[in-house]
Amino acid sequence: MAGGTSYSFGSGAFSRVQGNGAFTMTTGSPSQLTGYLAAWTIVFVWSFWLIVSRVAADSGLTIYDLAAMRYGLASIIAVPLCIYYKPWRGMRLTQIAVVSFILGPLYILSVFSGFLFAPAAHGGIFMNGILPLVGILIGLTLFRASPSPRQIFGAALILISAVVLAWDGTVSRSELAWVGDLLFVVGAVFFSFYVILSERWQLGAMQIIFCGTVVNAVLYLPVWALWLPSGLADAPTGPLLLQAVYQGFVPNLIGLLFIAHASRTIGNGNTSSILAAVPGGGGILGALILGESLSPISIAALVLLTVGLLISVRRRTKVLPP
Repeated sequence: MAGGTSYSFGSGAFSRVQGNGAFTMTTGSPSQLTGYLAAWTIVFVWSFWLIVSRVAADSGLTIYDLAAMRYGLASIIAVPLCIYYKPWRGMRLTQIAVVSFILGPLYILSVFSGFLFAPAAHGGIFMNGILPLVGILIGLTLFRASPSPRQIFGAALILISAVVLAWDGTVSRSELAWVGDLLFVVGAVFFSFYVILSERWQLGAMQIIFCGTVVNAVLYLPVWALWLPSGLADAPTGPLLLQAVYQGFVPNLIGLLFIAHASRTIGNGNTSSILAAVPGGGGILGALILGESLSPISIAALVLLTVGLLISVRRRTKVLPP
């Protein structure tokens, strides 16, 4: 929307853009170089996380064990940091409650449940891939933000490719793949709200870690230990260690810190463009590591999805205060 304020909806991004949406991309400063490095690291981290989460069922661990690892193990590092930095001082109680809920058990258990029904590639497609579409819907509903024709066209491509991928996965792989896809969509909605609110409230990395890790560990771990089924005692050592390291430390700490750094240094638009590679990365790793070969129809739809992502995201020039 030339001459006014517009919104950028990306793969994990939501930002306001001034002017006509023009952008420049430079990598001259060290901070920008580290921002691009962080963004590409996230691509690999999230793509490989899809694989690790998909194979978790073969380890004997339950989805409740994985959630306990995500919150509990990460808290070993997060609690001392939070005690030192005291991130809660700059937050209202309602903000702590909302962010903790969004990054809480409902979000992560929906995602882990999705891997029980659908292949790893679908995790990247229906969690990361449809984020621009979800962002547009949230923007229209809550912020009355009209998307540009370019964003509408990109979202249409994403929607078409997602429908084709869901249909092809159900026909060629599993009759229940659509269940996993819907659970991934639920995760995408949660994550979209997290990205939107973290930017509007200008939350720092430690505030996100405090809400996403420490608060949820306090609330979830007692429930898991007392009432939820667990396969922790019988899990083989190798798979157990893999899940413990990756679920416990990578997404909750490394992932959140890196995406926060990338968004601050190179902008949400640039970060979004790079994260458009996650669905393709998940598909490639799924084929190479798990042997989850995609049909020609799925490959074509995945290419269309990536094109739609790149069309949808727009680099920002200046973020207005919330």
